[in-house]
Amino acid sequence: MLEINFTPFPNLETERLTLKQVTTDDVEDIFELRSNTEVMKYIPRPLLQNKEEALELIAMLNDKIENNIGINWGIRLKNDSKIIGIIGHYRIKPEHYRAEVGYMLLPEYNGKGIVSEALQRVVEYGFKEMKLHSIEAILDPKNGGSEKVLLKNGFVKEAHLLENEYYDGRFLDTLIYSILNK
Repeated sequence: MLEINFTPFPNLETERLTLKQVTTDDVEDIFELRSNTEVMKYIPRPLLQNKEEALELIAMLNDKIENNIGINWGIRLKNDSKIIGIIGHYRIKPEHYRAEVGYMLLPEYNGKGIVSEALQRVVEYGFKEMKLHSIEAILDPKNGGSEKVLLKNGFVKEAHLLENEYYDGRFLDTLIYSILNK
């Protein structure tokens, strides 16, 4: 079985981005991201209502890192401290050498290749450092932008689950994409 250890926290870099741990200093950016209706349109989670909820979210993200059960990075442009998105490995299943990758980005940064750039680095980290065999991404079938990002980065469609999730009074479909460590 996999041995997962996120200590010390692994800061990652790409050509244009730095991926660093989210801290309480980032509360304004996390609130902006998670209270944005456009960002959260395809993510079945409630919008954050205030900065206290943002602080609780940051604490939960860092608790997962401390307990080696999940890892998230704040996406930043190089030489800028503002978090413009989040990306990470969730639902890590060490016994199956598999994790789920998820991401979100402020709308004004969409269409610039930022998610693809961050995703490539996080997938590389998952395969090389975490020793994962497969990484999955779960998305809303209406989220065509995310689907394009996954296909562009070598993910393949595994499944379309019908009405498998109940959120906000409705049943939602789910698409599952994955990539294998070749």
